[in-house]
Amino acid sequence: MKKFLEGLLIWLVIVVLISVAYIQFSGNVGKSKITIPFSEFLTRLEDNDIENVVIRNQSIEGKFRDGSSFNSSGIIYSDLIKSLHDRKVKFSFSIGDSAMSIIGGLLIQWIPTFIFIGLLLFLLKQTQAGGNRTISFGKSKARLMTSGKKVTFDDVAGIDEAKEELVEIVDFLKQRQKFQVLGGKIPKGCLLIGSPGTGKTLLARAIAGEANVPFFSISGSDFVEMFVGVGASRVRDMFDQGKKNAPCIIFIDEIDAVGRHRGIGLGGGNDEREQTLNQLLVEMDGFESNEGVIIVAATNRPDVLDPALLRPGRFDRQITISLPDISGRERILNTHIKKISIAPDVNVKTVARGTPGFSGADLANLVNESALIAARRNKKIVTMDDFEYARDKVMMGVERRSLIITEEERKLTAYHEAGHAIVAVNMPASDPIHKATIIPRGRALGLVMRLPETDRVSHTREKMIADITVAMGGRVAEELIFGYDKITSGASSDIKQASDLSRAMVTKWGMSDKIGPIYHNREQNVHGSDIISEDTLKLIDEEVKRVVSSCYEKAKDILTKRHKDLELIAEYLLEFETLTGDEIKDILSGKKIVRNENENKEKVRKSSL
Repeated sequence: MKKFLEGLLIWLVIVVLISVAYIQFSGNVGKSKITIPFSEFLTRLEDNDIENVVIRNQSIEGKFRDGSSFNSSGIIYSDLIKSLHDRKVKFSFSIGDSAMSIIGGLLIQWIPTFIFIGLLLFLLKQTQAGGNRTISFGKSKARLMTSGKKVTFDDVAGIDEAKEELVEIVDFLKQRQKFQVLGGKIPKGCLLIGSPGTGKTLLARAIAGEANVPFFSISGSDFVEMFVGVGASRVRDMFDQGKKNAPCIIFIDEIDAVGRHRGIGLGGGNDEREQTLNQLLVEMDGFESNEGVIIVAATNRPDVLDPALLRPGRFDRQITISLPDISGRERILNTHIKKISIAPDVNVKTVARGTPGFSGADLANLVNESALIAARRNKKIVTMDDFEYARDKVMMGVERRSLIITEEERKLTAYHEAGHAIVAVNMPASDPIHKATIIPRGRALGLVMRLPETDRVSHTREKMIADITVAMGGRVAEELIFGYDKITSGASSDIKQASDLSRAMVTKWGMSDKIGPIYHNREQNVHGSDIISEDTLKLIDEEVKRVVSSCYEKAKDILTKRHKDLELIAEYLLEFETLTGDEIKDILSGKKIVRNENENKEKVRKSSL
């Protein structure tokens, strides 16, 4: 309101000045007034060249008969009045200026002074405002979380170990005496480490929802400015706020923006970022006690953090938040599925099996994509088919049905994918097939998707040999059906996958008898030469080739023996374009797959959305 009144007053003064100027000068607009000597005035009077005059004291103003205006000054005597009367000149007397004219004249004279004073006041106000901004420049940008949707630990799923650590911190704040009675100290800091999307910020929000204490939130980039000392000032102010509101929690998101290893990069040891980090280190474990102020920070790059920041006494707890396993993914999906309407056929466990490597954010996006797809299909509820389509879209891209493919390429793709499927079915260590399709998606013309029954932490030699053999199945099928000269570049990704896996078996996991259980890498030493000798490199290449070649021959043997099964699966793929794992099992067991025409049209329509 105060700013509004100040602005209104300024505009009012401007309007008054403009009005006065208009009143003062409006009467003279378009007219020219000349000053003439009194002698000339008398001469022009004798020549009867004057039309009218106004006499004001010793000042004479008038107008000639040609319409031009004049003014003069002289002694007003009686014969002059008689001459004016004889020549029939209209004349009048003025006793003085009006109050408005006097005020207008004074204002016009003082206009430059008013403008100068106004500019001076404006500059003074700007200087004061700048001073206030300068004072607040070093203030902390930490925001006190008091509003918004409340998130609790019940809303966080799939990361139980991390929740347990943080629940303990919340208990520290709520019941400090319980833990201090035996001489224990409340942890000063807790660092959340994990890949993007694993739920670090969500956990921090859950702490804010669970703890009945003030919760301040700030980003690591909020400390860093181009002016040296500002970041350190903000750190001090942040801890001052924390001490005033203790016990409390301060959450620093993306702390790697300010906590990078010192001495790396430009600026030496005096740059702004390093001074900010130094101040943060002092505040967290300096001479002054910050009792009751707990720092919770999050980062996905712990490798770049300064070691002094990670030691006990600063960040006492370092909690690693990993990607959820299959049971964790199932619980996360159940949390997000509550927000949408789902059909009875939705099997959350199957969706969780089909999303290995997905983070919590990825799963939330999957559920949202499923709801959007169902809405585009004008459905009332989200079905399992919507989840399947959303997962394939997220993992492999949108179906490219508009891609023009010749019938020969389509047939070749069908046999290629059928080769993968037959080999996978006949390799006991292979994961079960979830679906096979020849619909182009992303950069692939087709694919066979296999889903593990459970998440695996480690893989056996048998499982890796099976994966390489399945990868070779597509190329082998092309060669058996179309001939050696008709093989295509479509197996490039399969070959890369097989080569990378076999090289890892030989160089990293010690699964080669000739190389032995020795770790090898191709990094260069400080002299620029390879750490591995030439003989060893040659032996590694021979072993990698041997593994891939043996798997290739194994796939060739399977497909030669199962040639009729290969033909059968390829024919069904050409007819239906997509087969589920159960349908492939039924086909190989001798059952005939029949789909009515309406079902096929519906599948095509859904896939084109």
